[in-house]
Amino acid sequence: MPFIVTEPCINCRYTDCVEVCPMDCFVAGPQFLVIDPDGCIDCSVCVPQCPVNAIVNAAEATPEQQPYIELNARLAKAPGWESLRQRQAPLPEHTHWAGVKHKRHLLGP
Repeated sequence: MPFIVTEPCINCRYTDCVEVCPMDCFVAGPQFLVIDPDGCIDCSVCVPQCPVNAIVNAAEATPEQQPYIELNARLAKAPGWESLRQRQAPLPEHTHWAGVKHKRHLLGP
């Protein structure tokens, strides 16, 4: 089962994880990263790189994280979302958003 990016990444979009991914499977949208499940080889090297602990193994996702399995798969193929292969600066207000919980609604449907 692949790894997934979950709620803590929303409006932070730290990209430390992107640098270590051997398969280049991170995909970036305007305020969130996802992992393309078709490319993820379950190596887990990205997990400790995330400063907000947003990356989890889909097989170990909590009930609250379960919707992110489908969300990662869908957004990885969404128009306008692009493969990210190099680290970028986090979003401007990342320090504020890093501590905010319950922000899934900010992504839309």
